[in-house]
Amino acid sequence: MAVAHPKLALRPFLPVDTPLLADIFRESITDLTSDDYSEAQQQAWLSRVDDLEEFAKRLGGQLTLIATLQGSPVGFASLASGGTIDMMYVHPVAAGQGVGAMLADALEKLAGARGAAKLIVDASDTARGFFEKRGYVAQQRNSISVGDEWLANTTMHKQLAAKPEAS
Repeated sequence: MAVAHPKLALRPFLPVDTPLLADIFRESITDLTSDDYSEAQQQAWLSRVDDLEEFAKRLGGQLTLIATLQGSPVGFASLASGGTIDMMYVHPVAAGQGVGAMLADALEKLAGARGAAKLIVDASDTARGFFEKRGYVAQQRNSISVGDEWLANTTMHKQLAAKPEAS
């Protein structure tokens, strides 16, 4: 039976997810960032998942959530210590369908529940508008060296709602 509005869901990262999340990472960068980054910059960025064991360790060392559409992973996001969104990637076929918003909402709630007063993200030029619409404010521009390439991003902050006092 066909579903008119397929349901998005979240689940925690499992080590077995690593190859699929690396594919989402690659597809997202390849298909969604070409207006903002050169092919050489994209290739340097893509090299960050060449070592799947290291990628799995990075994802497993953080609070990593996977967004699914009808049970299939279509995006992921990770929250590092100190209220920092380390990674957020959505597969191009699911872009614009609320996947990023669902992941961001979840990380914002979880960070707030953990006592973070603000969330920090180093947003790519491609993702900057997404974060601005969510209330993140640019703090500084950065240039990071990846291999032989320099990639620009913007450090952005969002104040989180104060946790209500327990009575």
